[in-house]
Amino acid sequence: MKGLPLLKRRCRTALLVFGCTLLPILNAYADIVVGSWNIQRLGHGGQKSYPALAAIASKIDLLAVQEVMTEEGIEKLERQPEQHTGESWSHLASHALGTSSYKEMYALIWRDSTVEYSDGAVVYLDRENHFICEPFSAKFRSKRNGTELALGTVHVVFGKGIKNRVPEIKELANYLEWIKDVYPGTPIVQLGDFNLSPSNAAWAPVKRHAKPLLTEGASTLSAKGHYANLYDNIWVEPNTALVITDAGIIEFPKMVGWNHKKSRKHVSDHAPVYMTLGSAMLSGDAVKVATISSGGIVEGS
Repeated sequence: MKGLPLLKRRCRTALLVFGCTLLPILNAYADIVVGSWNIQRLGHGGQKSYPALAAIASKIDLLAVQEVMTEEGIEKLERQPEQHTGESWSHLASHALGTSSYKEMYALIWRDSTVEYSDGAVVYLDRENHFICEPFSAKFRSKRNGTELALGTVHVVFGKGIKNRVPEIKELANYLEWIKDVYPGTPIVQLGDFNLSPSNAAWAPVKRHAKPLLTEGASTLSAKGHYANLYDNIWVEPNTALVITDAGIIEFPKMVGWNHKKSRKHVSDHAPVYMTLGSAMLSGDAVKVATISSGGIVEGS
């Protein structure tokens, strides 16, 4: 990790309890729920319903969040699941990334009883400036059996059209090579808001290194009451050691009893995506689609 940039770690370290180091295992059962959510401009304005956010986010043990606008926003998001579940949670975040006119942070938030931060939180060394908001990654450990996994989260630029997104999508192939070097021997998970369907031809370089778990359905909320685009996703290595038993999209408007217009205003215009590892299960029935990409459930090797 020598030479990697420092970043501000904003986490409640007093709540972190590190267990004993376990020997490597072939199958990474992990037994946790991992997810990703673009929480539209989190921390900006006063319209967010943090109780609604907590009810949804607390379904997931380890959650990557995009579009964090302020530190206060992610701190409030952490406190609300604690109140909702009665458990302690922690988070860490990147520094602000973007342009002089627009910046956002990435954050990772987790349930302390099931997950702990391992090491290696770092922003991608994007020397040629391919990304507007460079990906952010960190390594975590399941407290249930010591399995480790590295998460890389990204928010691909929306721009004025697909042509603005394609360069960042293609650069993700190089990012995946880089992240493997940063966390050698650790299962890699790339997740976030990619602003592009996984069926688009621009993904060809990335698909040499990873495959999407979601290939059907949509994760963005239209104000007209339907789901519009499959922009949010979770990508894993084809030969991943992770035992993935389910993956899908949480249809959160039904969870909170709101229509899409109200959900977009007070929660987000994106629904969270998730995967379950090992024996973990997503509680409740608020799942819109649960589809693993071609080849069926991903088996540990």
